[in-house]
Amino acid sequence: MIKVICVGKVKEQYFNEALKEYEKRLSKYTKLQIIELPDYNYDIQKTILEEGKNILSKLNDNDYVIVTNINGNKLNSVMLSNFINKNLSKNLVFIIGGSYGLSDDVMKRANYCISFSDLTFPHQLFRIILLEQIYRSFKIINNESYHK
Repeated sequence: MIKVICVGKVKEQYFNEALKEYEKRLSKYTKLQIIELPDYNYDIQKTILEEGKNILSKLNDNDYVIVTNINGNKLNSVMLSNFINKNLSKNLVFIIGGSYGLSDDVMKRANYCISFSDLTFPHQLFRIILLEQIYRSFKIINNESYHK
């Protein structure tokens, strides 16, 4: 099982269509749960704290938590597939924070921190990128054509 916790909703229909496509593709390999949490518009610190509390409330003690952060470990697609394959027996939870980032409490709860790029992506687009890379990982794990 893979769970993705995201702060904020996807508003654009074309992003939603892409997400549905990757959810459908992933259903062949794993159970996927996407949890959307509200984003807040308080001052920066209060927003980070409130979003952090919401994220932590969705985690179980046995979850293996992977936060996405620009300062995290950089993996290529094959390395990510190896990471996922090695940890498939765990409840993998990927977290995409809000526009101000993740609270210290969420970062402390993380088992692993991953960066997909030094670039900054809109959170809605990044959700698609994450699902695509998880899908690519399963294709690699199963020696199926897709990854080049």
